[in-house]
Amino acid sequence: MHNLAGGVDVGSCTTKAVIIDREHRIVASHVTYSGTDFECASRETWDKCLKAGGITQSEVGQVVSTGYGRNSVPFASVHLTEISCHGRGCLHFLPGPITVVDIGGQDNKIIKLDERGLRVSFKMNRKCAAGTGAFLEEMALRLRLPIEKLDDLARTADGEVPLGSYCTVFSATEVLEKIKAGHPIDRIVRGLFRSVVKRILEMDTLTDTVVLTGGVIEHNHFLADLIREHTSTPVRIPPHPQIIGALGAALYALEVE
Repeated sequence: MHNLAGGVDVGSCTTKAVIIDREHRIVASHVTYSGTDFECASRETWDKCLKAGGITQSEVGQVVSTGYGRNSVPFASVHLTEISCHGRGCLHFLPGPITVVDIGGQDNKIIKLDERGLRVSFKMNRKCAAGTGAFLEEMALRLRLPIEKLDDLARTADGEVPLGSYCTVFSATEVLEKIKAGHPIDRIVRGLFRSVVKRILEMDTLTDTVVLTGGVIEHNHFLADLIREHTSTPVRIPPHPQIIGALGAALYALEVE
């Protein structure tokens, strides 16, 4: 029996890999861009994860894959949905009932789990990229700002410029109009963050303890503060929110071993 197990989460934007031990501790992890070749991305991410932990492939038992490109991971023994793995990863840190809000690169998901960890409901934003990581990336490009600076700008703004458009294309035009009208950039950025929150709130009612995951939350913690303004339920960010799906997959992999 191996002492280590792995999980690989192949998302539309990034691929995440996690290796854990039998005490459920994270031994190594790595994140890379998925690109257009998911199989190549999964192999590259896994190899770099092994290297980061100083681990050889023979030391790892089972590997479970999840995410948009989960079927493109040839070295995985089991392929599970991101719904299952994100839920499992969150329950590792917080007991149910919980509402998982995953803000991804191309879509948002709301997963509700009961006190036993069983799924109660699932909602996904499939219509467009508005309110996702892609939306913020496009807006950062329009504003000519490094995306990693958005969180600080939104947090320190002394006001907010409301944005009426949810569509990414229309929002870009609106943002340019706001700049032309002389509105401060930091207030515009806070308005963009508010748009992301509004899109999430439109999807479903937030109940129980809300757990935020995904790469967007990893780098933009201020979104959690804005969500707290709209709900009376506790809002939590677990450790390593971007790799929570891969962690959940790795936890499942221990059971396969």
